Amino acid sequence: MSVPMVQEIKLRRRSRVLEVSFADGTRYQLPFEYLRVHSPSAEVQGHGPGEGVLVVGKEQVDIRAVEPIGHYAVRLVFDDGHDTGLYTWSYLHELASQHERKWSEYQQRRARAAHESHGGPAKPPAKD
Repeated sequence: MSVPMVQEIKLRRRSRVLEVSFADGTRYQLPFEYLRVHSPSAEVQGHGPGEGVLVVGKEQVDIRAVEPIGHYAVRLVFDDGHDTGLYTWSYLHELASQHERKWSEYQQRRARAAHESHGGPAKPPAKD
C-alpha cells in the first residue's frame, strides 16, 4: 500500500499542533509533544530494535520551524534544541493514522517508568 503524498503542512502554534493534509484528502492534527517524543531520530529511536529511549518532560515543547527536505520529508526544529530525524511522508502518515494507539503506548511506558523510578504504584495517565 502506498502512502499518499503530503499536500500541505500548517504549523498551528496556538493550538500546538502540526496540521498535515495528504493527497487522499485526509487531514490530521499532530500535537507537538507527540511529534517530539516519537521523533524518528537515532537519539530517540536508537540504532536498532529495542534501543529506543523514553522521552519525557516535553509537554510544553514548541516547534520553531518546519524545513522541507526534498519532496519526501520535513525536519522539525523544536525549541528544546532537537532537530535531528527526518519526518518522511510515510512516517508522518504512520504517526497520524496510529496516533491513538501510539499515544496510549507512550503513556503506559511513561507510567511504568515513573513507577519503577519511585518504587511505588504509578497513577494511570490522564486522558486527553
